[in-house]
Amino acid sequence: MTLTARPLLKLENVSKTYAAAGDGAAVPVLRDVTLQIEAGESVAIMGPSGCGKSTLLNILGTLDRPSSGRVWLDGRDLSGLDELELAAVRNRQIGFIFQAHHLLPQCSVMENVLVPTLADMKSTVRDGAEARAKKLLDRVGLGARLNHRPGQLSGGERQRVAVVRALINGPKLLLADEPTGALDRASAGSLADLLVELNREEGVTLITVTHAADLAHRMRRALELRDGALIDG
Repeated sequence: MTLTARPLLKLENVSKTYAAAGDGAAVPVLRDVTLQIEAGESVAIMGPSGCGKSTLLNILGTLDRPSSGRVWLDGRDLSGLDELELAAVRNRQIGFIFQAHHLLPQCSVMENVLVPTLADMKSTVRDGAEARAKKLLDRVGLGARLNHRPGQLSGGERQRVAVVRALINGPKLLLADEPTGALDRASAGSLADLLVELNREEGVTLITVTHAADLAHRMRRALELRDGALIDG
């Protein structure tokens, strides 16, 4: 009998409904989303504005909880975890990249990258964090900018710093929410190439929410959110 490896990420009948203000009707955003993503995959999630893409990404990243359904990460059912346990999962196993880089303006490139390593005082990742940061920053072409502050960098360079920051703790899952949305065409293409290369080199599973067809086409699988349901692209 052949044993099949478990998926890194699994969603089963996940729905999300937001309560309306006052006496208004509740607003359903996600409807019975079922999904499996294997370790090392790259997946794009597309759809019109307001269709629930960011809500789905927040649920995948444990920043939000589903109204119903269950989510497993690396075989662990996340539904029974409290907020402190979920925070530990986020810090150790998930990296986030947003459209806005959210770098600390008063900190250097190196200091910004190392911020996630400060959250877990017991983490063994901290021991080699600076060396890993230097290696990754060199890999993304910023090895000579370690002491620069965000205001001294271009938009594309700032987003590359955000990518390295997301990878510093060696996550299994990298979630990107419109990572190229604030960049010009050339910088967006360069960042898209970088994400694909890092997906392969680091072995990290990549899920990106995007309106950009060019970025989506570089992923191994493209899905579409339509009327709250997930459809294979």
